[in-house]
Amino acid sequence: MIPSSPLLPDQASDVARSVDHLMLFALSGLVFFSALIAILVLVFMVKYRRRSDDEVGIDIYETNPKSHVLELVWSVIPLTLLLVLFGWGTKVFFDQNRPPAGAEQYWVTGRQWMWKIQHPDGRREINELHVPVGRAVQLRMISEDVIHDFFVPAFRIHVDVLPSRYTTYWFKANRTGSFHLFCGQYCGTEHSKMVGHVIVMEPRAYEAWLAGEKTGPSAIASGEELFVAKSCNTCHRPDSSARAPILNGVFGTQASLNDGTKALVNEDYIRESILNPAAKVVTGYQPIMPTFKGQVSEEELIQLVNYVKSLKAASATTAEAGK
Repeated sequence: MIPSSPLLPDQASDVARSVDHLMLFALSGLVFFSALIAILVLVFMVKYRRRSDDEVGIDIYETNPKSHVLELVWSVIPLTLLLVLFGWGTKVFFDQNRPPAGAEQYWVTGRQWMWKIQHPDGRREINELHVPVGRAVQLRMISEDVIHDFFVPAFRIHVDVLPSRYTTYWFKANRTGSFHLFCGQYCGTEHSKMVGHVIVMEPRAYEAWLAGEKTGPSAIASGEELFVAKSCNTCHRPDSSARAPILNGVFGTQASLNDGTKALVNEDYIRESILNPAAKVVTGYQPIMPTFKGQVSEEELIQLVNYVKSLKAASATTAEAGK
C-alpha cells in the first residue's frame, strides 16, 4: 500500500504495512469479482435473451456434459481465495495480539472521557502517550466505566477496551512524530472529545523526556503502599500461610482451587481476587477475604497488580541476598 496515499493514514508501525496489504488483497478480490459478475450478467442478458414468445430454455447439463466441471471451477477458485484470505488474516491477527518477548508494558485506563496512561516506571499521562521509536510497546488496557476503543489509525490499532477485563495489544512505531489517538466506540455525550496523541520520539529524546518529568513513586512502590494501607499484609504474609496464601512468587503459577480446578495466576486473576475474592478460593482456605470493590480505582488495582507481580519467591530472594 502506498504510504503517501491521501485515502489512508500514514504507516507508522511495523504491523501497518501487513494490515494494508491484507486489506488491498481483500478489496482487489471484491472489486474484481464484483466487476466480473456485473459484466457477465450484462453479457448473458444480451446473448441469451428471449427472442420469441414460444422460445423455451434448455437444460445445459443435457447439452454440455462438461458443465459440472465449470461449476467446480467457479466454486473452487473463490473457496481457495477465501482460504488464503482466512490464513493471511489469522497470521496478521496473531501478530497483532502476541507481544514479542521483552516488550515494555504500559497500562492504559479508559474512562469518560479521557485516556489515563502509566509508563513502566510509574509515570502517568492523560490523553498522551510518549514512546521511543523502534521499541516494542505492550499495552494492557481496561475501562473504568463503559466500553471504549483505543484507536490509533497510523498504527492500525483499533481494539476494544472493556470494563472488568484486561485487553492486551502491542505495536512498534517505525517513525517519529505525533499521531492521533481516538476512542473508536461511542461512549457517551462527550465521546468526540475523547482524543489524544501518541508521540513517538528518538530513544535519546525519550530518555531525556523521562528524566525531565517530575516523578512520584513507581507503580510497584505505590502498590506496596496500598497493600499496607488496605491491611493486606496482615493476612498475606511472606513468612506464614496460616490465614491466606503467600503471594511471593505466585504470579505465573497455577493455583489449585477448592472446587478441584486450577487457575493461572495472571493480572486478571489478581484483579478478580481483589474485587471478588470468593469467586476462586485457593485450596485449604475459606472465603473470608472481604471485597474491595468500590474501595479501589482501576489505577490503584493496576498498582496492586504490579506489586504482586514484583514479589519474588522466598528462596529466590534469599539466594539473591546471599550473593
